[in-house]
Amino acid sequence: MSEADKLEIVRSWFRKAENDFINAEHTMTMEKPPCDTVCFHAEQCAEKYLKGLLTYHQIEFPKTHSIETIAGLCKQVIPTIESELEDIEILSSYGVEVRYPDEVYYDIPKEDAAEAIELAKKVRGFVLKQLEGKI
Repeated sequence: MSEADKLEIVRSWFRKAENDFINAEHTMTMEKPPCDTVCFHAEQCAEKYLKGLLTYHQIEFPKTHSIETIAGLCKQVIPTIESELEDIEILSSYGVEVRYPDEVYYDIPKEDAAEAIELAKKVRGFVLKQLEGKI
């Protein structure tokens, strides 16, 4: 894959991540936001930024919504990622579990949705800083 092709794929991951970020933030402005949706889009934002980072470094990753798995792969190029992105594993359950009702489904408090957005922002800022001037 050429450098230009790789960069276009990375940018595509980031564009999709930004759409999720915008959706999460906008939805939180509603009077009674559907917090499960907010959390889902926050998780998707973080996941896509991390997958874009892996793509930049040409590290293959499995089809997964596990933030821990994806961040674990990023350790190959950024060994300090876990200490720099503490608590992002909270987002993992929002990638799948909140999408479907089942016996453990619950209403997510607005504070948890706000935390999910902050964690997504943290991942977003971290990844963009790592690739500053490269994409």
